[in-house]
Amino acid sequence: MALIYNLPVFKDVYQLALELFRVTTNFPREYKFTIGQDMKRDCIILVRYIYRANKTKDRYQYLEQFLDHFEILKFEFRLCTDLKLITIKKQAEFSTKMESIGRQITAWRNASGKVQNP
Repeated sequence: MALIYNLPVFKDVYQLALELFRVTTNFPREYKFTIGQDMKRDCIILVRYIYRANKTKDRYQYLEQFLDHFEILKFEFRLCTDLKLITIKKQAEFSTKMESIGRQITAWRNASGKVQNP
């Protein structure tokens, strides 16, 4: 088990969270304490799932939960773009980072060897 802080996916999620915390400070008050808070909380939840997946041999469930919450975060970013809370350029930067995170988590999940049927 690697230290969580050394995992590339942890570093990427941390950078995503750090940038998200910076961006939400510029949200109008109406959105700062609604969608802004929710997005920050959702990023913290993603870190929890990485931690939990890293500390156990049964990673599949935590990585699936990560991917579920990750989809919600993607939706929230899209909503922010449509509401003009973040620029298209900033959305593109977030999207690139999130695409990388999604690939890493999916590969980690697939490498866990456990296949579940829906």
